[in-house]
Amino acid sequence: MNPVDGIEGAWRGLVRAWDRWHCGDERYAFMWEAEPPDEAVVLDCETTGLDVGRDQIISVGAVRIVGDRLLTSERLELLIRPTRALSTEAIRVHGLRLRDLQDGLDIQEAMARLLRFIGSRPLVGYYLEFDLAMIHRAIFPWLGVRLPQRRIEVSALYHDWKHRQLPPWAQQGNVTIDLRFATLMRELDLPERAAHDALNDAVMTGLAWIKLRRLLGEGR
Repeated sequence: MNPVDGIEGAWRGLVRAWDRWHCGDERYAFMWEAEPPDEAVVLDCETTGLDVGRDQIISVGAVRIVGDRLLTSERLELLIRPTRALSTEAIRVHGLRLRDLQDGLDIQEAMARLLRFIGSRPLVGYYLEFDLAMIHRAIFPWLGVRLPQRRIEVSALYHDWKHRQLPPWAQQGNVTIDLRFATLMRELDLPERAAHDALNDAVMTGLAWIKLRRLLGEGR
């Protein structure tokens, strides 16, 4: 084992144990259980904007994956009531108006449902870091911790796959790879759904991950 990998693994273990100890609600202890074999949850959020400190989650889409199967029958689709008006720019992106969200869940109930849906499964996403930052901001006031599940970034896997296709001389250089989602779907020859819909984006991301696992030799 690489000594650096060993140190990083030990550190992750300590952080995980610290978070488990400080979880503010024992009903969510299941998040620290062992991962179910070859399962994951693909996740996407729509928000009022891109400012993690100010904007809010208004919809969540999540789908379970088992092996190389995307289980669209086992999905979660939630609308969340915002506490402030939506900007015209945000509405233009995701198409959700304030009146579409009036009967939505409050953020804590929505996050509770999401955590129960995820369980201890790894999380798959496209630029997942932003979605998780928004989720962590929402759950921290009542749980006091961040999500402990393993994360799988689809854009990074796509970058690795494209990089492997470069000639040897190009792999040594600083080659820019287009990581836009539409480009990714087109290059992987996958069907596209209407974008900026949380469930649609989760489904497309899940399909991309399943195919990339196979292309990179990581799938079963």
